[in-house]
Amino acid sequence: MSEKRDALVQKVKARIDEWNAEIDRLQARAEQAEADARIEYHDEILKLKNYRDEARKKLDKLQHAGEGAWEDLKAGVEMAFDAMNQAVHSARQRFK
Repeated sequence: MSEKRDALVQKVKARIDEWNAEIDRLQARAEQAEADARIEYHDEILKLKNYRDEARKKLDKLQHAGEGAWEDLKAGVEMAFDAMNQAVHSARQRFK
């Protein structure tokens, strides 16, 4: 793997770990929340998991792409990365 691709893969893997930790924190809060709030937490957690899973799929494609194709996949990975970051930020703001 090229150095640029390897750096991007490591960056996304680290962020996925951070997202997993954020999801775990939200799940812990949901367990303590009232019934109505638990539904909101559940919906938000489901959305975050979907974004995370999409980022994982794109990361997997990136890791297995040939040297010439990975640049094309990079944009998709970055879009998934940005979408997840925005969703996490939104969840943090919503459930302060």
